Amino acid sequence: MTHLKSFVCFCLVLSFSVLVQAQQPDKNRLKDISFDTIKFDIEKGAPFKRDMLTKEIEALEGQLVRIRGYMLPSFQQAGIKKFVLVRDNMECCFGPGAALYDCVIIEMQGSASAEFTVRPIAVEGVFKVSEFKGPDGNHLAIYHLDGRSAK
Repeated sequence: MTHLKSFVCFCLVLSFSVLVQAQQPDKNRLKDISFDTIKFDIEKGAPFKRDMLTKEIEALEGQLVRIRGYMLPSFQQAGIKKFVLVRDNMECCFGPGAALYDCVIIEMQGSASAEFTVRPIAVEGVFKVSEFKGPDGNHLAIYHLDGRSAK
């Protein structure tokens, strides 16, 4: 009878640990996100505050993600290590009218690089909230991806 109780306790502990692991995000599992996933409420022209971000956005911190968008044009065509990914090719996150959450600064890691294209691309990398301010102190971007691949 004691063996049965021990076995039942072992099974309960094992089940509980599996349940706890299932509830914790796996930082190495690729998660598809979109610009809608990282959208939050902010009034046009209002200053950004970190507490504006949703719990879902905060949960993406350090996660391996894939996001699709358009590469902001630059003078470089190949071997691009750093670029801005925007939601839409009709607007620029540094221009008027674009929302703060509509751009992600991409920094390709290691030997990874990107080729310029006017077509949509999918970028995989580790997501971070990292505020980037212009010379006037206003936020130009708040999202950053340590890029692993851009296709």
